[in-house]
Amino acid sequence: MELTLPQARQLQLAAQGLLQPASKPATRAGLRASVACMGLLQIDTIHVVARSPYLVLFSRLGAYPQHWLDEALAQGALFETWAHEACFAPAEDLLAHRLYNREARKHWGLVNAQKSHVKQRAELDKLLALIRDNGPVKSSDFERPEGIPSAWWGWKDEKRWLEALFASGELMVARREKFQRVYDLAERVAPQLNVLAGNQDPIVDPLTPSVRLASAERSVRAPTLAEVRAQFTEKSVAALGLTQARWVHDYYRSKPRLKDTDLDVLVEQGRMLRVAVEGWSVPAYVHSNQSALLKKALAGKLEATHTALLSPFDPIVWDRERALTLFGFDYRLECYTPEAKRIHGYFVLPILCRGELIGRLDAKAHRAEGVFEVKALHAQAGCAWTDAQTIDVAAAIQRCANWHATPQVKISHTRPGKLGAALRRALRDNLTESSSQ
Repeated sequence: MELTLPQARQLQLAAQGLLQPASKPATRAGLRASVACMGLLQIDTIHVVARSPYLVLFSRLGAYPQHWLDEALAQGALFETWAHEACFAPAEDLLAHRLYNREARKHWGLVNAQKSHVKQRAELDKLLALIRDNGPVKSSDFERPEGIPSAWWGWKDEKRWLEALFASGELMVARREKFQRVYDLAERVAPQLNVLAGNQDPIVDPLTPSVRLASAERSVRAPTLAEVRAQFTEKSVAALGLTQARWVHDYYRSKPRLKDTDLDVLVEQGRMLRVAVEGWSVPAYVHSNQSALLKKALAGKLEATHTALLSPFDPIVWDRERALTLFGFDYRLECYTPEAKRIHGYFVLPILCRGELIGRLDAKAHRAEGVFEVKALHAQAGCAWTDAQTIDVAAAIQRCANWHATPQVKISHTRPGKLGAALRRALRDNLTESSSQ
């Protein structure tokens, strides 16, 4: 089985929910299904436009109320964990992530937390006792003494201790308030942990919605580390739709980087399919769960019709090598680069247009003024946009601006320069057409 490169792209976009625009209005169930499909939803706090997890979902679902994601966390359908980075993940994966973080993950957040557990265990125990007696807390509930510096990005001691207890699994994020984490005891946030421990009378907040209570009623068995590694491998391949072996580990940031021989057993078991991609010297892999999509891709029946602005932390682009190999798109996040050294801007959104990544734009939502500013837009090098692509991208920008409640779009700079005039004209035509309907 050999796929062309466009067919390989279409297969990945289909698995990620980005091949075609949503066919019906967004729902809460659809939001949770989208996170389950991706397996992970990376968290980032930058909010020059919508924060990344909300934007990733908008790219797939279309317009939806952002508080739906907050509700899914508060109701226990999702939880927060260290994984690819800080991420939301589906509740059914809770035990797998807790075990892997405890036994195998070497992320800096976990390493720093372990140091706090060694050096400041007494302070951690006092904080746990306070939460046990008085209920959930935010880091803003504690004041930092004037003139006392702290480590970890200048965090005060209590913030570091809360994060250390979160990393160890003693605390979990019960909900977010204005995107601030609210921490509570793990057994109160996830009653299924009590079931696992054999506690017949789990501690449950009576105000907790039923979705969390229902999870405690199911029988629970702790997975082994080997089972978790296998689970993350399969989930990565399924979420990616199509992948090379060397890209699999990055999805969950598991170790080690895989080779083709590491997947031989799964191929022999029929859990994965080994395929060829035109021009690649190594095989690709498709999970058996995606075999129907594979057949459609091979038959040329996957049609890419979706145009959207992607988050810098979208799974499509978070592996630089994969994005370059599959889409010819060399993407590097520049928000942590000194301003003088940036090429494309601070928070640059890749532009997906009908199966291709054709450019990127640096945007800022001026919410008080109702303005969505495109500070800079760069077409992909060597890619001359067609009139249809320009119209599609203009419509995608306007949809994104409307969702941000900043409907006035301002385009400041484009490369090539003439693209700016074409986009402004398309935006005006779109507004004229919308007002006449």
